[in-house]
Amino acid sequence: MSDGTTTHRVVEAVWRIESAKLVAALTRVTGDVGLAEELAQDALVAALERWPQAGVPDNPAAWLMATARHRAIDVFRRTERLERKTAELGRELSEAEEPDWAAALDEVVEDDLLRLVFIACHPVLSREARVALTLRLLGGLATDEIARAFLVPESTVAQRIVRAKRTLAAARVPFEMPSGPDFTARLSSVLEVVYLVFNEGYAATAGRDWTRPELCQEALRLGRILAALTPGESEVHGLVALMEIQASRMRARIGPGGEPVLLLDQDRGRWDHVLIGRGLAALRRAEEACTGLGPYGLQAAIAACHARARTAEETDWVRIAALYEALAELAPSPVVELNRAVAVSRAYGPAAGLELVDALTGVPALRGYHLLPAARGDLLLQLGRGAEARAEFERAAALTRNERERAILLGRAGGLPG
Repeated sequence: MSDGTTTHRVVEAVWRIESAKLVAALTRVTGDVGLAEELAQDALVAALERWPQAGVPDNPAAWLMATARHRAIDVFRRTERLERKTAELGRELSEAEEPDWAAALDEVVEDDLLRLVFIACHPVLSREARVALTLRLLGGLATDEIARAFLVPESTVAQRIVRAKRTLAAARVPFEMPSGPDFTARLSSVLEVVYLVFNEGYAATAGRDWTRPELCQEALRLGRILAALTPGESEVHGLVALMEIQASRMRARIGPGGEPVLLLDQDRGRWDHVLIGRGLAALRRAEEACTGLGPYGLQAAIAACHARARTAEETDWVRIAALYEALAELAPSPVVELNRAVAVSRAYGPAAGLELVDALTGVPALRGYHLLPAARGDLLLQLGRGAEARAEFERAAALTRNERERAILLGRAGGLPG
């Protein structure tokens, strides 16, 4: 491998680690997330040009920050805003080469990062735009990487990001932390986006791959950052706990040929017990942060029941069913009810579960949800109603867009009477 190739990989690694901090600090300086990203990208291009010849600097993050700030001065000068910005920033910009930028970043990085998280996940943006902008600004992913991850055209992702920046600018979203009820509403949006990213990695919506581990890793990284920045928020720790425990099963979720392996069929010896330990610790922090667990905390507690069971037979399904009942009361949804039905079937028998599932068949929100007929087929099969089960598995296969999952469902249907 050539020195140039090695340096390029170093630049990419540094960018993935430092880009969020860089964009956050520049947004604080410029007040414009779009301009901040452009300045950060300019610094990245400069690094790709100079580091292969000059070598990687001792403090890459400080070098990128100083370069970006120089670019900011040039932009302000060209747009005749230097005088106003200099008055606002004082010596921060005009003496860009003199301060220790690493130290300057350390002083404000936590506040800057948290503000950037709340901007990227602002409710004024659509869910798809929030996901794309979060992965771009906080995950350091390129547009083509985001497009590949979600199986959409690169142009679509690019348009979402551009429109998101314009929407934020038009709405004059300030670079500051929300407070009171606004903080709670915005935090919910942030957690939703992080979990959406994780779920797409954990069980891909479409395509040939059952999982996309890199997306799970990005979501976990974002969640851990958020937990460090908001140590008193129970639901943040609950989400991190949930993701850590679910991520612990990633190696066991795929068979030798890439086929899905469902939870109760997994080799638990392949579960990552370091991640389980981290998840259980995060769950304890969630429990200690307030008097009761929120929706993410309850889901983490359910995941913990599976993680603590040495075998599938030892799973405490009665407790899981009770936790799902509590979750349904706190955050009612048809999907939660479906999961509760499955837990009830494990705790009290397939007939009890089927009764609950049948009550959901007419719910409009589940009309195209493939896991409803899949769950119903499984319960019918347990009750010895093979022909009906086959029809449900075939219906589920027709609804899923994931090729691996479709193959499993058709395989189950194929072994049953028509």
